[in-house]
Order: sequence, then structure tokens, then C-alpha cells
Amino acid sequence: MKFDFIEYLRSVIFGIGIVSVSHIFLTIFGQTIPNAVVGFFREIGGVLILAIVFAFAFTWFLRARPRHKPKKYSVVVFDVFGQQTDIEGLRTDFRNHDVAWSFMKQYKNDYPSHNFAMIDDNPKSAKKTIFRYI
Repeated sequence: MKFDFIEYLRSVIFGIGIVSVSHIFLTIFGQTIPNAVVGFFREIGGVLILAIVFAFAFTWFLRARPRHKPKKYSVVVFDVFGQQTDIEGLRTDFRNHDVAWSFMKQYKNDYPSHNFAMIDDNPKSAKKTIFRYI
């Protein structure tokens, strides 16, 4: 058996090639691809949770808002104990939300010990909807 240096060098280079190719495959299939797939599904999961939150908030917002815009607003006065009272000389019926809110703020400055609520004046509804309360 004669020692052939060229054959030995080919075997070493072939062995290094096998080891390096197997290391490359191990890195690609063991780390790179799984990390990309896990990262993708992590992002998809985050997007899915965010979409569910927005869908819930949107449906809650649609159910929470009043279905009709009132034509008349009333200001109701509450005393310190939370009982509904009347104060002589106060305007309590309004057609505009902003005007009623402005009068409520002025009444609160004039009568700080009382609380005021703006409600809709809908005769069809048994329950009154409070729009603002100060």
C-alpha cells in the first residue's frame, strides 16, 4: 500500500465539505427557518389579538351610542343628597345640546352645591338618558 498524498487530500477536503454542508443544513433547518416561522406566527397572533380588540371596541361603541338624536334636552337639578329639586328662575328646556351644556356649566358656577344632569326629553321612552352630569 502506497501512501498517496493526493488521495489523502481529497478525502480530507471531502470530509470538510461534508461537515460544512451538514453544519449549513443544521443552521438553516435548525435555527433560521424555525425562527422565521415562529416570528411570523408570533406577528400573526399579535395582529389577530389586536383585530379582536378593535372588533370588540367597535361593536361596543355601536351599541353604546344613542340610536336617535333628541330634539329637546332638559336640565335636571339634584341637591346635595342626590334628590331631584327645582330652583326657581332656571331655564331647563333646550333644543340644542351645546346651549344646554353651556347653561349647565353656568348653573354649576352659580350653584356649586347642586349637581346638574342633561337628559333627553323623549316622551316615548320610559327611561331618561343622561348625556352630561356635573
